[in-house]
Amino acid sequence: MLEAPADATPAKARNYAMGLLTGRDYSRAELATKLNKRFDNHSAIDEVLQRLADEGLQSDERFAEAFVRSRILRGHGLTRIRQDIRQKGIADELVGQTLDAADVDWMDLAREVAQRKFGQRQAADQRETAKRMRFLQYRGFNYDQIKYALQGCSDDPVNDLGFID
Repeated sequence: MLEAPADATPAKARNYAMGLLTGRDYSRAELATKLNKRFDNHSAIDEVLQRLADEGLQSDERFAEAFVRSRILRGHGLTRIRQDIRQKGIADELVGQTLDAADVDWMDLAREVAQRKFGQRQAADQRETAKRMRFLQYRGFNYDQIKYALQGCSDDPVNDLGFID
């Protein structure tokens, strides 16, 4: 753990923040947490963050777009993405806008994730079906998406997964 410098200045806070931002985008809340921890809640941190945002070096919109895109590529569902991005300090309104702009077919994504994980093979029994359902639920897919995805994991067109319609 790094010690907070005794001679903390706004310039040092800015340089530290810019160093963090060269690695990846951070939400304003994440960056504020890191700066407050490093510079012992220095009074100029809010000013530094605002200046970075004004200069376009830090953007919650850009962070949210990159975050959502990366999670979709990892095969995460809407619920999981929404939960994870809220933990990063992004406002619900921005989360909704970003997810709407992503233009994802969540049903197809759930099916792709299920096929990558389990292949085309049908579940052998109820226990395996339940395991697959838990996996997709953990990934953030809802019941309808899970049902659609698991019906696609079979070569048998009349796939009895034990779902009650």
